Amino acid sequence: MSTASPPGEGDDAGRDFGAEPLPAYDSARYASYPEGVGGGATPPQPAQPPSISRAVRLMQVGAALSVLSLVITLATASSLKSHLRAQLRQSNTHLSTSDFNTTYHVLVASAVVGSLIAAALWLWMAWKNGQGRAWARIVSTVLGVINLVSSVYTISAGRSLAIGDLLTVADLCLAVVILVLLWRSESSDFYAASARAAR
Repeated sequence: MSTASPPGEGDDAGRDFGAEPLPAYDSARYASYPEGVGGGATPPQPAQPPSISRAVRLMQVGAALSVLSLVITLATASSLKSHLRAQLRQSNTHLSTSDFNTTYHVLVASAVVGSLIAAALWLWMAWKNGQGRAWARIVSTVLGVINLVSSVYTISAGRSLAIGDLLTVADLCLAVVILVLLWRSESSDFYAASARAAR
């Protein structure tokens, strides 16, 4: 006749039930879920359509033209001084030598700063439109319209030198083509898809 083993004896004697080894951590099993609502994957950034790719490249060309305009301004500084002196004579405006030099240097500095700002704006708009930012298309449109108006005014007023006129015409053509590309239907689809991917 068997008797029950007293407490502490038998197969489980001396066994600490609270010290059982934990199962090994399975990193693959507990891998983090992709970000997104309900654990779903975030929509990928859509690929640029041809219209946006061309617009971005043309904006980069616009930045290069702005730098070229700066180089031409510095290379033809003496011609600018003669042109300014002729304009002052034509308008019967008499300036002292000091005032004339100050005006000349202000004009040159303004041209340099303006060219650098224009180049930076071209590159910034190329970057953000390439990312599908809808606000960048609006900003590009506003800047393009301003560019169109100022270019037409400059050409009609005949204020530039011949080579300056060529750059102005090139800038004008760029603005028109870029605006057409940015507002094509495939471009609008790209901006909409980019907005959905950014949410």
